[in-house]
Amino acid sequence: MKKKKNPGRFFIHILLILIAVICIIPFIAVVSISLSDEVEIAKHGYSLLPRGFSLSAYAFILRNPMKILKSYLVTILVCVIGTVLSLFIMSLCAYPLSRHDFKYRNKVSFIIFFTMLFNGGLVPTFIWVSKYLHLGNTFWVLFLPVIVSPWYLLLMRTFFQTIPYEIVESATIDGATETQVYLHLILPLAKPALATVGLFTILGFWNDWFRGLLYIEDSNLVTLQYMLYRMMGNITELQNAMTAGMMNIDLSTLPNESARMAMCVLAAGPMIFVFPFFQKYFVKGLTVGSVKG
Repeated sequence: MKKKKNPGRFFIHILLILIAVICIIPFIAVVSISLSDEVEIAKHGYSLLPRGFSLSAYAFILRNPMKILKSYLVTILVCVIGTVLSLFIMSLCAYPLSRHDFKYRNKVSFIIFFTMLFNGGLVPTFIWVSKYLHLGNTFWVLFLPVIVSPWYLLLMRTFFQTIPYEIVESATIDGATETQVYLHLILPLAKPALATVGLFTILGFWNDWFRGLLYIEDSNLVTLQYMLYRMMGNITELQNAMTAGMMNIDLSTLPNESARMAMCVLAAGPMIFVFPFFQKYFVKGLTVGSVKG
């Protein structure tokens, strides 16, 4: 039998293609501006094709490549170590909270939820981390203070609750310990939730610059985002000084807009290649807690 054409599906496909194009256009524009000449940008504005092709923005940012590479290394280590520890600790906490035989699961869940509503604030947190935990200006301060997210923990607990308890009971009857059940049954079955939370956690660590601004003074511990933030601050200071007449040099060709976009490309590029590895589980993980029919 010949299949009936479904006009509704055709229009849905067209709509999704348009949405995909709309999402891609900004990234194309960012790459184009980063490859444009600064003078041409000032004259003609932004465009989807480079105006006066130039690599001056990348040359300006990469004039000291070792610093950039070192900041990349610090950021990658923070993302990998922080994400692995975060997933392990949160799943270790979320699993018992999902078990109906855990007597205090509701009370502990409420305490975790309460921290989403109220927190100590920036100043007490800074004092606690720097003066009492002595993590200031160390590698560990870049991820340990935020190693557990209450929202992601409760999300993982909700997913664990969808795993049939009969699987745990049968494994226990066969002689498996709680550790074996957790490592060999629960974690493999929770791949969608772990991948989804892992992706958001990696993005959080990768895009973070504020923690470096607060706690890091050692130049060897500067993350990529914080280094790019400082570069942009230096450009702005030079332009402000020139405008105020404090400097008598020509900064008209100094990369500004193109440098901003080049920084976006350098910062966002690696994450674009990471996402496909999580895509398999991403959609399923986003439906955690949805109502089943």
